[in-house]
Amino acid sequence: MELSVVMPCLNEAETVETCVRKALACMREHGIDGEVVIADNGSTDGSQQLARDAGARVVHIDQKGYGNALIGGIRAARGKFVIMGDADDSYDFTGLLPFVEQLRDGADLVMGNRFRGGIAPGAMPALHRYLGNPVLSFIGRLFFPSRIGDFHCGLRGFRRDSILRLGLQTGGMEFASEMVVKSTLQGLDVREVPTTLSPDGRSRPPHLRSWRDGWRHLRFLMLYSPRWLFFIPGLVLMTLGLVAGAALTFGPVYIGKLAFDVDTLVGASAMVVIGFQAVLFALFTKVYAAEEGFLPEDRRVRRLVDIVTLEKGLIAGGLLAVAGLGGLVASLAHWGGRGFGELIPAESLRLVVPSATAFVMSFQTIFAALFISILGIRRSKETPVDIAASAAEEAAEAVSHDSHEPVVGA
Repeated sequence: MELSVVMPCLNEAETVETCVRKALACMREHGIDGEVVIADNGSTDGSQQLARDAGARVVHIDQKGYGNALIGGIRAARGKFVIMGDADDSYDFTGLLPFVEQLRDGADLVMGNRFRGGIAPGAMPALHRYLGNPVLSFIGRLFFPSRIGDFHCGLRGFRRDSILRLGLQTGGMEFASEMVVKSTLQGLDVREVPTTLSPDGRSRPPHLRSWRDGWRHLRFLMLYSPRWLFFIPGLVLMTLGLVAGAALTFGPVYIGKLAFDVDTLVGASAMVVIGFQAVLFALFTKVYAAEEGFLPEDRRVRRLVDIVTLEKGLIAGGLLAVAGLGGLVASLAHWGGRGFGELIPAESLRLVVPSATAFVMSFQTIFAALFISILGIRRSKETPVDIAASAAEEAAEAVSHDSHEPVVGA
């Protein structure tokens, strides 16, 4: 079978029959060998029977959620290709051929683009059309090397085997983002075709909750991009802190009537420490995600980990500790020069703050080197090839043992 059209369904009695008939008619018109699979998520309004009567195959998905329903439907699909779309009659199931043509041409994932194809009046709330979808799609393109213009279009086609290999896990609306992000990160062939969006055919409110589901999409995009979540903010913060700290170490800085002195130096020290910790968290996340298979291995991070060994990390941390201790000794000498009496903060803090900062960063570096070494411990994973080889070896040993077994006469 070439194509399975999968529709998640939760109480769609008003529209599911129309959607099924449109999809089947499109496949008949273009000579596509296919089926319609309704992934029912616990409907109580008779949607299941209406879908069967229209010619669909219904599979029951116990786990609640948009993503869970789709994952279950995709696994149950029999087609080489799958096109998924909502069963609310907002997507044009008579226009499936462009998706199929791109899949036949070798695409792994074909996204619909509603902004290129046309959005009918009343089909998409203004909040989604002018803020939610454009902003989240822009963030998706910024965080990941993707050219997709409509990250959240619900009508999309894909090779079933390619998508199942991604190991998609999210059970909610963020499933749409996960599919695009993981396909992009794994280097799949992702394309886009125009599609249209019509007003929802149901009389009840949609399942989508704008702010809740928008936040879930944004959260997913951030969590899958340690570079933008930790590294870039941390690097900016650390750089600003180092520049400000270096300028204030030698005396106050005046900008017009504003005077920046040791109080600002303390703030700059905090920026350096926090920024450095964020950069380390980006490295931790990259190493852990690659080891566990959440994200593909980053060659630059792997080279960095190979170069910056535990021993080198310990040496770097030790040098920072020596620098920090040297500064603290200098501050004690300064105090002794004043007879261990009252100090002038504007003078003493210029020695103490940079020294304490270096001392703190030394321990951050040492702990980071130890932690990355722990993350880098490769676990032995038994693959199907290993299992087959072990079974063959055991069988050979058994045959050899039987051939050398003495025969006892009757």
